[in-house]
Amino acid sequence: MTVPLPTATTRWRCTLCGNLTRFDVTRSSKVVEYVHLDLAGEPNVEERNVVSETIESVRCRWCNAVDQVELVDRPGADS
Repeated sequence: MTVPLPTATTRWRCTLCGNLTRFDVTRSSKVVEYVHLDLAGEPNVEERNVVSETIESVRCRWCNAVDQVELVDRPGADS
């Protein structure tokens, strides 16, 4: 089950324990990076562009529930 990212008006909530603040997120990303190597060969990423990103799973840090996270409205968010 893919969990959508929270928005300005929504946030994640664990349906089992009610957690709103602590989650382990597993995601896959495809990125393009501009890497600058110094003369010693040490890399430094100077620009990063995310081409695509998929959230594979979200696990609640409080109760370890997987796939039990839903999007709920943020308090005070205009619906």
